[in-house]
Amino acid sequence: MGLPGISRLVPLKWTALASLALTTAGCATAPLERAGSLRSYDSLADANGLVTRAQIKADKKELLEAKTIRLEPTAFPARPDVALNDDERKLVANAISREMCLRLSERFQIVLPGEEADLIVRATVTHATATNATASAASQAASIAKTVALPGVPVPVPRLPVGLGTLSVEAEARNFAGFQKAAMVWARSANSVSTARMAKDGDAYDLASEFGADFAKLVSTGESPFGGLPSLPAASSLPAKLGGAPKYAACEQYGRFPGLKGFVGAGLGLPPDWTDKGADEARPGTPQPAVASVEQQASR
Repeated sequence: MGLPGISRLVPLKWTALASLALTTAGCATAPLERAGSLRSYDSLADANGLVTRAQIKADKKELLEAKTIRLEPTAFPARPDVALNDDERKLVANAISREMCLRLSERFQIVLPGEEADLIVRATVTHATATNATASAASQAASIAKTVALPGVPVPVPRLPVGLGTLSVEAEARNFAGFQKAAMVWARSANSVSTARMAKDGDAYDLASEFGADFAKLVSTGESPFGGLPSLPAASSLPAKLGGAPKYAACEQYGRFPGLKGFVGAGLGLPPDWTDKGADEARPGTPQPAVASVEQQASR
């Protein structure tokens, strides 16, 4: 490779190194808490990722043999040391359920509430630290100023290392007899390169999707979701991720993803409830075909 080619790679190299350094620096500390919602905490093993702390357990053989899943709504009980109101907790909990439903749909059939299933999945938020909205606003202002002053320089502007939010969750998958087949205790913090949303629930909301993807991967594969590249939604899930109808009607109880307006809102640092109405749209599943038909999708 000639000097011109090398010179083009150098900025990219330093950009990647800067991003990695910023990701692992300036993090809040998320507690790895147990709330007692799991049937058992026995045999949980440490399985930490680059920015995630976790303990996991999986019966791979049983998980791979399962075909159907019933997903119960995520619980996020109020507690005095969590400064999120009812609506904010509802939004975060719904984001977890919706992401899990999307990711699990890639491997399993999702059945309606009350129907029999090979596995029953439920998650509980055990702790969350509120985002400092003022610090997030300052970070957004710095990012905009950099874009105006240096529009061609691909170096990320880190968030201010204050007021970063956290999220801690535990979840399990039980079989029809009630025996635990997968479990995860999970904690993650926002970091210097995560989206700065100007809302108390901003970081918890964004981290909710990360947990949903991690736990769904554990249940779908029977293996740790950490240690490799982040898993992206399958191509078949992209229409739902962009706000379309989900693959299975049971996922409608968690509402639709905000789609493009959600991506734009995140980029601008808007509060999640400005673009995500999923929790308000969420409704109990009603008897209907498990897979949304082409006609249903076209009419929505």
